[in-house]
Amino acid sequence: MDFPPYLGTMPMHAITEIHGEPGLLERFRLEIQSFDEAARERLSAALDLAADLHRDDRRVREPYLNHLLRVSIRMMHHYRVRDVDVIVAGLLHDAVEDHPVELAGADTGDDPTEAALATLAARFGPRVARLVAAVTNPRYDPTRDRNEQYREHVAASLDREPWARVIKVSDFTDNGVGVIHTVGPKVESSARKYRPLVPVYRELVNRPDTPLSAPVKRHILAQLDLAEERFSAILDQPAHRH
Repeated sequence: MDFPPYLGTMPMHAITEIHGEPGLLERFRLEIQSFDEAARERLSAALDLAADLHRDDRRVREPYLNHLLRVSIRMMHHYRVRDVDVIVAGLLHDAVEDHPVELAGADTGDDPTEAALATLAARFGPRVARLVAAVTNPRYDPTRDRNEQYREHVAASLDREPWARVIKVSDFTDNGVGVIHTVGPKVESSARKYRPLVPVYRELVNRPDTPLSAPVKRHILAQLDLAEERFSAILDQPAHRH
């Protein structure tokens, strides 16, 4: 497939709409060209694993891999992340939550999540496994509000892991700012889920130990403002008159 020479500067959702998964894969390849060979091999191995684990997964109108590619590309391009562990963890940030048994293999023991994290640690190192663990949702108490538990988990797990904040903010940007790129009931349910997290992420991004430059932090804060505007447009509109 032929891609335009300006693919490296196109917004991610524009690539998604026009070129689909092949375009995002090519953009990922362009982004990792500046890494050394060993880093490119690790990143390609993580991408292959993510593609295999999520091969049958969909996000409304698109392959799930598109989301993982956008999260990792955003970190490299917009956040200027050069830490290979962080990008690997970005590609695999939903692997343990969504496919623990498949990731861990036959011998998962009593806890597939722990077995899957151990597999990640063996393949990509303990730091990658720790970062993925920080952004993996726990089992929720069915008697309590699920979204409230999600917000509590995000605040607690990201408090301890500055680099996990970077992954989660990229994930949130794709889900929150990108909410207008989806369709159906997921638009409103996503807005309700993510809107209360905007101030949480704002505070986390502004922390001195969040390992991003001042210009990158300003970029992310502007994206959070945009997410808030979009959530308001979705949720705060007066009822239509018939």
